[in-house]
Amino acid sequence: MADNVFQFLDIPRRMPAEVPTTVRITGWQEIYGGFDASSAAQQSGRCLDCGNPYCEWKCPVHNYIPNWLALAKAGRLFEAAALAHETNPLPEICGRICPQDRLCEGACTLNDDFGAVTIGSVEKYIVDEAFRQGWRPDLSRVVSTGKRVAVIGAGPAGLACADRLARRGIEAHVFDRYEEIGGLLTFGIPPFKLEKDVIATRRGVLEAMGVRFHLGVDIGTDLAFADLLRDYDAVFVGTGAYTPLDGRLPGQDGNDVRLALPFLVANVRRLLAISSDSTPASERGDVDPLLDVAGKRVVVLGGGDTAMDCVRTSVRLGAMQVTCVYRRDEANMPGSRREVKNARDEGVGFVFNRQPLAIEHDADGNLAGVRVIETRLGPPDAKGRRSAEPVEGSEQLIAADVVILAFGFRASPAAWLGEHGVDLEADGRVRAVAPKYQTSNPKIFAGGDNVRGADLVVTAVHDGREAGEAIARYLAS
Repeated sequence: MADNVFQFLDIPRRMPAEVPTTVRITGWQEIYGGFDASSAAQQSGRCLDCGNPYCEWKCPVHNYIPNWLALAKAGRLFEAAALAHETNPLPEICGRICPQDRLCEGACTLNDDFGAVTIGSVEKYIVDEAFRQGWRPDLSRVVSTGKRVAVIGAGPAGLACADRLARRGIEAHVFDRYEEIGGLLTFGIPPFKLEKDVIATRRGVLEAMGVRFHLGVDIGTDLAFADLLRDYDAVFVGTGAYTPLDGRLPGQDGNDVRLALPFLVANVRRLLAISSDSTPASERGDVDPLLDVAGKRVVVLGGGDTAMDCVRTSVRLGAMQVTCVYRRDEANMPGSRREVKNARDEGVGFVFNRQPLAIEHDADGNLAGVRVIETRLGPPDAKGRRSAEPVEGSEQLIAADVVILAFGFRASPAAWLGEHGVDLEADGRVRAVAPKYQTSNPKIFAGGDNVRGADLVVTAVHDGREAGEAIARYLAS
């Protein structure tokens, strides 16, 4: 019997079961469950298999989405997992944390009238279930080249690069200053979005592929970068973007004002029972990362996914009231729409069109709140987003006991890059142009946020994948 191409008319879009709000805010588990084989097949069957798959083109790694949906529908799980890995070295992670509403699912032909195919959830099912059943990447035909590459940074770019090097018979040695792999996948993204055993499983997969991890090693302090250049055939730098953007708000250095990243990292360390004393020095910021928000009014400044991570973490830590303040309207927020909805469902309040002017304290140094001014949207800025213009005479104080600054991040290149002939952009990003991802030192490659600026996990995966392929070509020439 021929397939029913109109299955989307009979079967509505359905996400996996969601943990009830009253339950999920009391713990740290992922809020979405997973499909079983029947549900995954049913939802995959809604795909129209468009002649020009917009979902695939919108995906930064250009996943073969209609193809592995068809395999999932047919129950050919291992083939689907293998195909998913052809384009994405970390599919189970992207299936969880990609903003599918702005990428593949947002471009789905069914999105406007019938509900997009649940691409991310099917991707998560394919890989999770394949791993559970024992599937692993097949490297039986890979021939060793005898080459070795040092990868600096075990975040998404570094892991993706290591995966591609292993598939090309190149021994990848991954160095990271953290005690676990993943970078901000482990230490920055809260477990309610990405449980950490997912990262542990991926580590086991990569190690079985021959990737070797050297953790708790800070290049430039514990090991000289020159040693890597001497001992390895090439080096990939995937050090991310960790330096917080400075809002330059009066009062931001006062009591009970915190930076987003130390706040998030300290919480994950607590959950993983890792001492904050071992936090890499460059990640500590200038504040005590141990923050008690229980029973307090928390105000988070910023509108990206990091801000959503902070507000949702604050809820789970027992804050009395949590408010997100953003200078533009909701439509112009850079974060995932799904994350905004989740935060709102969990009790977070939003104040839009408010530009923070200062953080105010009383005479005793206690935090009073955030002084803001109302804004209206003006012409688009350089990135195409409408600028926020202040409305004269509209200042007000938003009361707060704790303020968390989540204005975004920029690259902060290590001194050893410049010492070895690596050119930088004016804003500190490493200059490494696609498709080669090669720096001005031909032996050094780079990709991810330290090249493009703070961006999505999936774009870092793309860069690491492509850089790994570029390094393989370089070493074969």
